[in-house]
Amino acid sequence: MGIALADAAAEYGADVELVLGPVDILPQNKSVKVINVTSAQLMTDECIARFGNCDIAILAAAVADFTPESVTGTKIKRTDNELIIKLKPTIDIASELGRNKKKKQLLVGFALETDNELENAISKLKRKNLDIIVLNSLKEEGAGFGFDTNRITIIDKRNNIDKFELKSKKEAAKDILNKIVSMIEYI
Repeated sequence: MGIALADAAAEYGADVELVLGPVDILPQNKSVKVINVTSAQLMTDECIARFGNCDIAILAAAVADFTPESVTGTKIKRTDNELIIKLKPTIDIASELGRNKKKKQLLVGFALETDNELENAISKLKRKNLDIIVLNSLKEEGAGFGFDTNRITIIDKRNNIDKFELKSKKEAAKDILNKIVSMIEYI
């Protein structure tokens, strides 16, 4: 979804910088500047570093909420003992950017929910100081990860809710960008 958004935003004429984790596909639009990262920490660092100079930030990546407490550079050999991996929370990029958002910036987040979807997405919108949140459901056949299609619901900070039918991620990206364009006059 993030790549579809980057391509669509570039087609709309935006200068796009895409902080991108390890994926199998790349943006089609050659004007998209790609910043490759390989960890949640590197994604956090790049997003924070760029946020102050952007007008609109769209946070479409599904960054892990936890990361291993310690990492080894060597293979862990098999033993008969149980292996316990301790995890620590990663920095919540949306919350961090929401705390530092300037008056003229627009911040868009995503929520992948399985239960109480609308309620949880609205809570996240408010808690993280987002202007727009895009709700994805794991319950929807053909939507989300591993598909070229998505079914989204867009919620804005004025409590407007727009539900869309299942469509290509390219078309869903245009729906999201059209909502962003409509919000620009309010920031």
